Amino acid sequence: MLSVFSSPGHYVQGRDATAALGGELARLGIGGPLLIVAGPSAVRLLSEQWDRSLTEAKITYTVHRFGGECSRGEIARITAAVQEQGSAAVLGAGGGKVIDAARAVAADLELPMISCPTTASSDAPCSALSVIYTDAGEFEEYKLVARNPALVLVDISAVVQAPARLLTSGMGDALATWFEARTCVAGHVRNMRGGASTRSAVALAELCYRTLLADGADALTAVETRTVTPALERIVEANTLLSGLGFESSGLAAAHAVHNGLTAAPRTHPFLHGEKVAFGVLTQLVLEGAPAAEISTVLAFCASVGLPVTLAALGLDDADRDTLSAIATRAVAPGETIHNEPFEVTAPLVLDALRAADALGRKTSDL
Repeated sequence: MLSVFSSPGHYVQGRDATAALGGELARLGIGGPLLIVAGPSAVRLLSEQWDRSLTEAKITYTVHRFGGECSRGEIARITAAVQEQGSAAVLGAGGGKVIDAARAVAADLELPMISCPTTASSDAPCSALSVIYTDAGEFEEYKLVARNPALVLVDISAVVQAPARLLTSGMGDALATWFEARTCVAGHVRNMRGGASTRSAVALAELCYRTLLADGADALTAVETRTVTPALERIVEANTLLSGLGFESSGLAAAHAVHNGLTAAPRTHPFLHGEKVAFGVLTQLVLEGAPAAEISTVLAFCASVGLPVTLAALGLDDADRDTLSAIATRAVAPGETIHNEPFEVTAPLVLDALRAADALGRKTSDL
């Protein structure tokens, strides 16, 4: 098995980074017309800077308002807009679902993709993976495309304007990176690109975890006060770049499969990807029989940044056995990443791990 490391072509991060968008595209040889797929916050925060930067670079563009869900229907609508405009590239601006949809369209049409997250809410911006949902918000499939984004541009001035909950969600997603990476590497499992992990990918995954523990709480305070600090810069990099490279080039395991299982319960749909992944991390550690000290560290971190550690915190306070069984069954569906664990994982095992993780979380919440 060959070792494979994947990454975007370029990564740019900093205050008012959007002002450099036109110049960065020109440097990469990407011209117009450009279709910008954008959520409402991206339009509000960045439209003036898009106009200045892209006009200066003589790049024409059109904005497509994102429909809210990275579903097949929305992907079809964006595809039609690209074809109507004759766009030469697709830019996704906003949260993870916007970027995932833009990536899927660009891949289908074999066009360059540019990723401009306005939140640090997930590790979607750097990867070549789109998560496809139904229109109702239930996980459907992972769509792995041929190329990572040509450019990832992260404007910290926009990120700091986003609700603090989104940064917390990004930390939940990033929290899984190290634990899933080490499981996949130890089991010699193929990564998301079909190859073995590299030492650099594992090192980035571990650095991601250490950065979360060191800077997570301070970065959250920065966003709550809308101040750009070194701690916030480091957490944005961890949530976006370190987690993106770490998961894609090392692999996913139980934590993300539990997230996918949780989407089978409609009451979890209002909760964010990273919030559900964080509970998936706790469930994975229970499933693997991780040391109590390690689980305690994860619980303490989650508490410090407001990540959910109980089923009640995900809207499942009175979930019956049938609901939990449906979650567990979805988590172990054929092809799920939970089967990268080094032992056979069944629905009854996951059901018990969910309940045990919930009990640990409740005990921590009561302290």
